[in-house]
Amino acid sequence: MNIHVQTPVMNAQTGGSASGRMTWFDANRVIAAFGVVMIHSTTDSVGKAFINADPEQRLVPVLMRAVGELSGSEMFFVFSLFLFAFKLDRRRPTYREAIGEQMRRLLIPFAFWTVFYAFFKIFKATAFGYSGAVVDQWLDVGRWAQNFLIGSSQYHMHFLPTLFVLMMFYPVMRVAMRYPIYGLAVVPMLGCMDYMQGYIWSAVADDTARTYLVRAVKILGYVGYGIAAFAIFGLFKYGIPRGESRLVSKTAIFFVAFLLFATLPHNFAAMETGAWSHRTGWGFYAHFLMPLAVFMVFLGRQHEAWSPAWSRFARFTFGIYLLHPMMIDLFDIGVYGLGLTLTPAATVIFKVILVSAGAYGAAYGLSKLPALAWTIGLGPLPWAGKPAHAAPATKAAT
Repeated sequence: MNIHVQTPVMNAQTGGSASGRMTWFDANRVIAAFGVVMIHSTTDSVGKAFINADPEQRLVPVLMRAVGELSGSEMFFVFSLFLFAFKLDRRRPTYREAIGEQMRRLLIPFAFWTVFYAFFKIFKATAFGYSGAVVDQWLDVGRWAQNFLIGSSQYHMHFLPTLFVLMMFYPVMRVAMRYPIYGLAVVPMLGCMDYMQGYIWSAVADDTARTYLVRAVKILGYVGYGIAAFAIFGLFKYGIPRGESRLVSKTAIFFVAFLLFATLPHNFAAMETGAWSHRTGWGFYAHFLMPLAVFMVFLGRQHEAWSPAWSRFARFTFGIYLLHPMMIDLFDIGVYGLGLTLTPAATVIFKVILVSAGAYGAAYGLSKLPALAWTIGLGPLPWAGKPAHAAPATKAAT
């Protein structure tokens, strides 16, 4: 998620819109943002698949989650690394310059939201009667280390530190710009990641050591996403004609449908048990390759007449991603505090609608506050001053 950076501007031969913006790319970001909201909104207040409900009552939440997982958090890695490839190709910075810029753009907002969520979750904990556990976390130095190193302060905060470390491996990814065949490396890399994580869970008894080792292996496996994203950028850079783009999109839609079909056993198991289990076998690959297939659908529609509204809305995707867990907590607190009894279907439908609207509204509000807009990627750091080459106010967060 490359924050407060303009959406790439390309010419007509390489997929630019009439306005010069890659509107297809903006549309992908918007859909991905609401996919993440849907995933996190289709659970009960403790993050389960409504474990106390009957299996048939879980059908709507499980199916809505399956739809949301078409564009989950892994999609954010794919298009963020695609955009990173674009910037590297355009500007050719040194390694120190490229990583230093990403450190400022990713890790400073990350530090802000890490502290925010570490303290904000006391509100839900108080409402549901487990505030003591949260206070204990405040006093635990090891917990704070995990918060800042791997993003443990809230379930979505892992994204920013993981993306930053992935970007440090960009010299490994660059070969795929020239030789896109390297993008296929994502398949064995994901497989090795799954195998090694399974081994670590069985072989390492210490919880802290296991947590860090699992995250390290995940980062190495996700380098495959970077290689694939750089490969896709290489194809995009050299141009895909209109007719061939449509073929790409049609084939990608077939892959999306087939991969979605392969994820259904995992989702139906959740409907039966009320718990989300570990993905295994080809269901694992179907889930983790889905973001690449969906991204290719949008890439294949690059020559279509996308509405400029996608680009206007895409400015707030970073903010929606960062703010939606707060809105989910407020929804759960409100339902519990009012003593409402909702069916699983009603819960997730209302939650998706209200959380989406609330996250967008909060992001829009923060964008109007110069002192805080930087926290969602829509303004310069207050202490940095305005650079002479600052981009216009329509910059988009990815």
